[in-house]
This record gives sequence, structure tokens and C-alpha cells, in this order.
Amino acid sequence: MRRIALLGMPNTGKSTFFNRLTGANARIGNWPGITVDLLSARILLGAEMVEIVDLPGLYDLHGFTEDEQVVRRFLLSNPVDLLCIILNATQIDQQLPLVLQLQRLGLKTLVVMNMADEAERLGIRFDTATLAAGLDCPVCLISAKYGRGFPEARKVLQQILSLNSPATTPAPRIDFAADEALVAAAEKLIARSVAIPRMLDFSLSERIDRFALHPVLGIPLFFFVLFLLFQGVYTLGGPLQDGVAWLLEQFRELILVHLHGVLPDWLYGLLVEGVYDGLGTVASFVPVIVLFFLGMALIEDSGYLPRIAFLMDALMARVGLDGRSFVMLLMGFGCNVPALMGTRVMRSRGLRLLSMLIIPFSLCSARLQVFVFLTTALFSPIQAPLVLFVLYTMSFLTALVTALLFKNRLSNSEPLLIELPPYRLPTFNQVLLRGWHEVHHFLSRATRFIVAGVVMIWLLTHLPTDVPAGSTETLAGMFGGWLEPVLRPIGIDQHMAVVLLFGFVAKEIVLGAMAVVYGLQGDALAQSMAQHMDWVQAFSFMLFTLVYTPCLSTVATLRSESKSTAFTGISIVWSLVLAWLLSFVFYQSARLLMG
Repeated sequence: MRRIALLGMPNTGKSTFFNRLTGANARIGNWPGITVDLLSARILLGAEMVEIVDLPGLYDLHGFTEDEQVVRRFLLSNPVDLLCIILNATQIDQQLPLVLQLQRLGLKTLVVMNMADEAERLGIRFDTATLAAGLDCPVCLISAKYGRGFPEARKVLQQILSLNSPATTPAPRIDFAADEALVAAAEKLIARSVAIPRMLDFSLSERIDRFALHPVLGIPLFFFVLFLLFQGVYTLGGPLQDGVAWLLEQFRELILVHLHGVLPDWLYGLLVEGVYDGLGTVASFVPVIVLFFLGMALIEDSGYLPRIAFLMDALMARVGLDGRSFVMLLMGFGCNVPALMGTRVMRSRGLRLLSMLIIPFSLCSARLQVFVFLTTALFSPIQAPLVLFVLYTMSFLTALVTALLFKNRLSNSEPLLIELPPYRLPTFNQVLLRGWHEVHHFLSRATRFIVAGVVMIWLLTHLPTDVPAGSTETLAGMFGGWLEPVLRPIGIDQHMAVVLLFGFVAKEIVLGAMAVVYGLQGDALAQSMAQHMDWVQAFSFMLFTLVYTPCLSTVATLRSESKSTAFTGISIVWSLVLAWLLSFVFYQSARLLMG
């Protein structure tokens, strides 16, 4: 099978080009470091089946970050028929030396200059024929975001493959020319083929940055934007959530309830009261999750996140981190796993490990659905967004405190170098694709874990068969009884202790576990929770759920990325201890103040 490798510096639109070429859904964002592992897809190009590989961004082949090493290892160990090098056309002067460096590998090359629409607005003009002659390879000018020039680029890819025999060997190991020589050669070629105005007009981005990058107002503005996002999620998501819950309840009452006389009691309880109620409780929160991810997609794709990294760098440096660590925390809002993998862009091992230690405190989408449920059940519509905002703030604070305590053991001397791209308004399709990518990831994980989890919890709450279901004499009751002495000081009873136990496997199970443990779903479950817990217990439970041991997938990623069992163990123990201490201080203080 023929193979095309997509290469380029970070934030040049490689993943956008990859998605448009293959129909895949690689993650897209307007900040560097999105692709930190190999993405591949197979497509029919002409009469041949071709594998398209989207490699991580790199600045040169001498780099020492793990993603740059991934690129080198791939090129030196796999035959590649064509290097498709994606450039940001607005930064041609900075990126052309990479093309000259890659061409020394002796592989067939196509240069695709992306973001042609932005270059045109800035007044940059290209003589593509002269540029192609100087590079001795085809050059295409496109806008992957809008599809402009894309059909022509696809045809060129097909033509190059059809005119050349398949590659049989990887790229050779060679010594590269000095960087100064490459830069000088690139400057001469640019002088002949590119017309760049003396002053590039980034006036809109500059005007926005007067507020977004303000040394005093910038950080409060960011948290205000987050608060508006939460307010919008509750305002728009509430009616949608109620609608989905009503549909699920109608399906249960009109159809599933009639199975009670057909199926044996144990099977009906397992399928309806276990699997359906558990999945239904989670499914009712899908509209809220969708809205949250759509909002985050707008923030990420607009180019705002690199500004936040820049703003937070000084604060993060005080605790041994840098602005990229803060961006990875934000990335963890979706899922902790890709955020942990995103630390590969960091050269310093100390910085990587310290960043990986704090990322599991990010309030991921699985925790979000639990908090939305409890805040909706126990707090007013005005209070609920504020409570959720406080939990997100606690997520940041626990991460910063952890970094401060461990920074001397995991030291870092790597300076922050980050590009601030111009603000871009993402297309409607990009936002939908980004939202669908995250929701699909959440649902695929949730479905797997919840089905297995609720079946296990149903069995634990119904075994042995000769005792009342859900009583303290069941296996679940015994587990809860063992844990209750430890959790009672933080306001968590034995029923919720069982829920937390299964939350260690995956936080997606927590809501399903509540539905099974209490034998209720939807509004009935919410009303029951409001009767069994007051707001102090609820917030203590949410605080513990926010901080305590992450899910097994996150633990496994921690182990594989850190390559240290000891580090993974420290992370787990620390999160448990910190979760208990925070909940204890809050719960006991609140009870004392309430008299």
C-alpha cells in the first residue's frame, strides 16, 4: 500500500487538511501541539488505496521533544512514497527552512501552503511557479478550512503517486546542513517568489489582545468567559435535558414496563432497573455535554488558548510549570487521557511529570455530568452555574497547590516558546466536528463502562438473593459498611461509598451507579438525592469526586507516559489523601458554621 506522510510545524492546519482529505475526525484547534501521536486513515486515491499518516508537528528534525522523536523514528523506519509538507502561508519566511531540511531525506515532496485566505488578506503574494522551480517540487496554495484549492491539491497528490514507483525503504540517516545555511537558502528563494508587505495587518487581533492579554484584566476576563460558558450550558441545556429525560421515561412507561410480566423478575431488574435506568440517567445529560464541548470548541479554535498559556505562564512558573501546562489542564476538561499525551511537546522530563501529576485534577466531561446532575437536584437555577464555576476553580487551585508542593522534586529549566496565532472565527462545520469528536469519545467510553459497571453494581445490590435488594446485608451494603468509617467524617454514607468505589473504574459509571443503588432514574432519582443529602453533603461529595483517584484509563496513561510505576502510585495516593482532606475541611467547617 502506498503511504503519504503529512508533515509541518505546529498549528499549520495539518489536521484540518487530514480531515478534509480522509473524512476522518482528527482533533482540530487553533493552538500548537494538537497532534501528539500518529493518526492514520486509508483512502482511495485514483485507482490505488493509500494510507495517509498525520504526524505530530515539529520545528526541525533536530528537536528533542517526544513528538519530534516520533516523526524521526517514523521516517527512519517506514517507507514513505510522498512527503506532503503543510506550511502556514502567512509564515512562509519562518517555515520554508523546514522544507529544505526535509528534502534532504531524498523523498518525493509536495509543498501545500495552507491559510491562503489569510495570506491574501494580509497582502502576501506568491509566485508559485518560481517557488516550485526553486524547491524542485510541486507547490499548492490552499485554504483547508474553507476547501479552497483542495481539489487541485488532491489531484497533484494522485499524479505524483501515479508517476513514481512504490517506496520500498525508509528515509536514510543523514547529517543535515547547518541551520544558518538552510535559512540563507530559504531567504533567497522567498526574495524571488514571495512579495510580503513591510507591515502585516493583524489589527483585529491586536485590538482584541489589548484586553485578552492585559496584565491585570486578562486572567479575570478568562474566568469570566468560563462562567458565561457554564451559564449558557445551564440556560440552554436545561430544557433539552428535561426533554430527553421525558422521552426516556415515556419509553420506559409505555414499552419496557410491560416486560415485567414477560421476563423473569431478576432479568427484568437487570435489564430495565439496571442497564436501562443507568444508561438513561447518563443519556439525559448528553445535551449538556454537547453544549459544553461546542462552547469549548469555539474557545479553542478561535486562538484564545495560546493567549491564556501566555498570560498564565508567570503564575505557573512560580509553581514549577509553564503556560503549556495550563493549556493541558484546559485540555483535560474533555478527557484527561489526551491531555496527558499532550505533554509530549515538553522537552524537560521534570516539567512533563509535574504537568502529568496535575492534569488528573481537571474537571473532565465524566465528572461534569455528575456535577450537573447534583447541582440541578440540590441547587436553584441561579446557584447551580455558580457552584459549577466554584468546582472548576477548585480544579485549578488543587492543581496549583500540588505543583507547588512537588516542584522541587520535579524541577524544570525549559523556557516557554509559544506561537500566538491570529484570532480566527471557526467554521460551523469545524465546531460541529470538534464537538462530535469529543461527544463520540465520551459516549463510546461511557457506553462501555456504564453497561459493565451497572451490571456489576446491580449484582452487588441484589446478592445474596435471600436478603432485601439494596440493603446493608447485600454485597454492596457490606462494601459500603467497610468504607463508611473512613467516609463518614466527610458526609458520605455507605450507599454513596459504593458509588465512589465504582467511580474509580470510570467516572462515567457514577450516575449509573446512583440510579442502580437507589433504584430510580431521572427526576425521581434527583428528588431522592435531594431527600437523602443536603447541600453540604452534596458539595463534599462533588469535591471528593473532583479530586480523588482518576479513572483506570487515566491511570494506565499515566503509567505509559511517565514510564514509572512509582510515579503513578504517588499520583494515586496523593489524589486520595488530598480529596479526603479537602472534603473533611469543607464538611466539618460547614457543619460547625451551621451550628
